Amino acid sequence: MTSLFVRRMTASASASGPPVLLIHGLASRGRVDWPDADWAKPLAAAGRDVYVVDLPAHGAAPRPDAPVGTAEVIDLLAEVVEQAGGEADVIGYSLGARLAWDLAAHRTRRCAVRRAVLGGLSTIEPLIHVDLDAARAAIAGGPEPTDPLTATIVRMSRLPGLDPAAVLNVVEGMAAEPFDSRAHPPAVPVLLLGGVDDPLARGLAQLADVLPDARVQTVPGDHLTALHTPEFRAAAFAFFGV
Repeated sequence: MTSLFVRRMTASASASGPPVLLIHGLASRGRVDWPDADWAKPLAAAGRDVYVVDLPAHGAAPRPDAPVGTAEVIDLLAEVVEQAGGEADVIGYSLGARLAWDLAAHRTRRCAVRRAVLGGLSTIEPLIHVDLDAARAAIAGGPEPTDPLTATIVRMSRLPGLDPAAVLNVVEGMAAEPFDSRAHPPAVPVLLLGGVDDPLARGLAQLADVLPDARVQTVPGDHLTALHTPEFRAAAFAFFGV
């Protein structure tokens, strides 16, 4: 059964707002994208409970042996919000931003996102262009992919602590339910953040155009480094009123 791993840090001051849910990117994990010293501790000190997830195939979460689709993961994230009290602010980066977008649009009686910070989000779905046959052949000992994107995904799947086959199951499932910004745009306030040197985030203004309440801000860095800048954290905290 597909599931997440969820780590909670309880607010160390009087509650100042809803819990904050942090969603990492592909081939990463909660503790890497959201170091406690930068995220959970200051948020908890400001009166926010913090929920840091590891997505399926990542970190301490189970390794799926079949494709894991977007809708399935959104349902799991919605359960976290429900268990956290029914409302949360959410921050996602890269794949996590794509999931946070859909989660913010997934408003139900028991799960509501108040505000969303989406970092490093692309206007397109890059995973649909991954050659999964070539990727699986490579991790099984075959030739390395010649397609640059597929080769990058294979390299990412081999990072320490990951099971390449499980990561490719996530890639396959997400590609089968690709991101479509116009299908169900969230109606909540959204802050779109992107590194000035991140080519994947060059379409943030286009994403803002389909949202009823959106702000766009650039921070230093590229796709790998923008998330870890003080400017990214300051923008996110200010947007949440922390």
